Amino acid sequence: HVQLVESGGGLVQAGGSLRLSCAASVRTFSSYAMAWFRQSPGKERDFVAAISWSGGSTYYADCVKGRFTISRDNAKNTVYLRMNSLKPEDTAVYYCAAGLIIPLGSRCEDEYEYNYWGQGTQVTVSS
Repeated sequence: HVQLVESGGGLVQAGGSLRLSCAASVRTFSSYAMAWFRQSPGKERDFVAAISWSGGSTYYADCVKGRFTISRDNAKNTVYLRMNSLKPEDTAVYYCAAGLIIPLGSRCEDEYEYNYWGQGTQVTVSS
């Protein structure tokens, strides 16, 4: 069983930055691909970014490329999402997810590939 706990969300002005963290309580953390998804009110949950089990491969949604960076520290069982140049349209609840996806590939964008989810952390970007 994997438990994921997100943190780092908050209120920030447009153009600002935040770093989200997701701590996993599992001994085999390094076996899992990790991802971030987000959901705005009234909308479906959308893929944001994913990282392979080793950290060697990353994948981003087009709308965040060049602004967001996903990384992981397997020694700390933690995955991060650094978000720069934030826009009001980035406002959403951000969810961390874990899945056994090898190799990473385009299917990492599919939420059904992930077995475990965190409870989410709110990010609000004011204009």
